[in-house]
Parts: sequence; C-alpha cells; structure tokens
Amino acid sequence: MTTDKEKNDSTPKPMMSPYIFTCLLMAFGLWCFWDGWLNPDSGMESYAILMNQVFSLILIPWSVWDFYKVRKRLSQKGRKPEN
Repeated sequence: MTTDKEKNDSTPKPMMSPYIFTCLLMAFGLWCFWDGWLNPDSGMESYAILMNQVFSLILIPWSVWDFYKVRKRLSQKGRKPEN
C-alpha cells in the first residue's frame, strides 16, 4: 500500500509557463493603449483617459523587458519552455 507522500513524490507537479506574467502585462497594456489612445468614442472623463495613456506607456515596455529577461534566464538554464 502506498502512502500519500509516495504518491506526491511520484507525480510531478505541472509547471506553469514562465511567460504568464509577461502575457498578462502585455494584454493589460494593450487594453490601456486602446482605451487611452485609439478609442474614438470613449465617453470617459479626461483623468481616466490620461490614466490609460500612462499605464500603457508603463506596461507595454515592462512586458517587452520581462519577455527578454525570462528568455535570457531560460537560455542560461539550458532549457526551453514547453509552450
């Protein structure tokens, strides 16, 4: 009969992709970019438009920087992501 500890040791935990945070940053940054810069009929207050413009200018470069940081770290470890 196997114990719970032996079951936990035998089954590997699923690995989450290291690019999840990068994708979330880019998605939110693009959403803010659309809302702040490209949306022709926003109907929002000026402070909300300014907030979206500022967030897009912060989040999109941050996601690009994070993508290259993760890619460099994975190449130094000698492995590639599964996805």
